[in-house]
Amino acid sequence: MRVFSGIRASGDKTLGNYSGGFRQYVATQEQAFAAGGEAFFCVVDLHSITTPFEPDVLRESTLSVGAWLFATGLDPERSTVFAQSHVAAHAEGAWLLGAVTAFGDLRRMTQFKEKSEGQDFVSAGLFNYPVLMAADILLYQADVVPIGDDQRQHLELTRNIAERFNQRFGELLTVPRGIYPDEGARIKNLQEP
Repeated sequence: MRVFSGIRASGDKTLGNYSGGFRQYVATQEQAFAAGGEAFFCVVDLHSITTPFEPDVLRESTLSVGAWLFATGLDPERSTVFAQSHVAAHAEGAWLLGAVTAFGDLRRMTQFKEKSEGQDFVSAGLFNYPVLMAADILLYQADVVPIGDDQRQHLELTRNIAERFNQRFGELLTVPRGIYPDEGARIKNLQEP
């Protein structure tokens, strides 16, 4: 069993991050370790540059999220934990997978629509963000991806990209499945979670 998941460096960390991410990461780390597999967890700092950011704040946030990963139970003896920008293959993979990703698929992505609405400047990086996420996952040949419900659409796109790539070039990429928590997969509001 091979596990991969990532969490953005930017933005405030919330109860949703804990229930949909950090808590699941520790559980899947243990499952992978028990099965003799591998677990990879990444601070996806390249994703954080798709919207306006301050370089010094992003640097500090990347370190802070790394600390959160360890503080919530990831064990460096059982998992590989790293910053996405330190592995050039993530950006390279995004470029290659972009060649098998349809413009229409990206245009339908809900998070792109939400984050770009009403903005004066919308970067191409924000539009291509799901391809980078696919590269993150597919690079590690992950069997499972522990994620919150808000990333379900991105994982489905990742699966489609992997299948399209495999049809064109042969069975080279693992088509991953998502693991969603039974409770807390999406917390919008503590008054009505």
